[in-house]
Amino acid sequence: MDKGKMQWVHETMLTIRKFEERALKLFEENKLRGSVHLSIGQEAVAAAVGVMLNADDYITSTHRGHGHSIAKGARPDRAMAELMGKETGYCSGRGGSMHIADLEQGNLGANAIVGGGIPHAVGAALSAQMRGTRQVAVTFFGDGAANQGIFHESLNYAAIWDLPVIFICENNQYGMTIDSSTVTSVKDIATRAKAYDMPGEVVDGNDVLAMEKAVQKAVKRARDGKGPTLIEAKTYRWEGHWTGDPQVYRKRKEVDEWKAKCPIIRFEKHLQEKGVMTAEEIEKKHEEIHALIEEAVEFAFDSPEPDAATVLENVYYTEEGAS
Repeated sequence: MDKGKMQWVHETMLTIRKFEERALKLFEENKLRGSVHLSIGQEAVAAAVGVMLNADDYITSTHRGHGHSIAKGARPDRAMAELMGKETGYCSGRGGSMHIADLEQGNLGANAIVGGGIPHAVGAALSAQMRGTRQVAVTFFGDGAANQGIFHESLNYAAIWDLPVIFICENNQYGMTIDSSTVTSVKDIATRAKAYDMPGEVVDGNDVLAMEKAVQKAVKRARDGKGPTLIEAKTYRWEGHWTGDPQVYRKRKEVDEWKAKCPIIRFEKHLQEKGVMTAEEIEKKHEEIHALIEEAVEFAFDSPEPDAATVLENVYYTEEGAS
């Protein structure tokens, strides 16, 4: 990555981190209705993918998808408004935390169904192939989704047709409250790529540079018409599966050990060592993003609730259009 891209990645990771932290605080203050699933600690995966994609490329996401949305160009104010169910949100308040979509940015949507977004990305990739656009589709999913049947069906289909799709497994070590190693037949999920005759790579998901290299290679392969790639990003979620999760299934020592591998701190150290940003510039960027997120919160608070009279809009599709 050149200097500009590295600065973009840093800013994106900070935006995701501070957005998620603020969402958690709002929930704890009972100002954000409904549970949210946070990706604090996993920011490097989303940012490394986002920096490698074009504006017209596609992504599909998961119930833990705020970071993916931001990395694909979502504005924090409209994203926060969506979490709060406001009219100014990306889905006019109808999607909430687990269903944010932004078609203008190629974000085909987060999905509360485990593995539900995987076949959607395969469909988008098929569309791009048929239209000859050189667009690629990226689908994010967790280690739990890698044990769903739709994961295997999608990889098989993508491999048969050499589709331009990249499968990103964010292995954050737990499928809800279950240690993934106890319910997964292989040590590395990426090894399952062999069964579908596609490249599979295990990457340190807390290392932006390692992620960027793997994604860059996969994107080039997809654009060149050579087919799909499976990337397993080993990472960790600092918070519970959901806001309010008592987290009795893991030890504090384990969480602290992973926090010591913070992807943002690691990347900031790299930026300083390479002379890309100084400590003062990094601190200033933290302040700027903090202010940006506070503005997003105010925007969400000031936004109107959806008009009850429009409850059926965009629910059905008729010959006259969405209604």
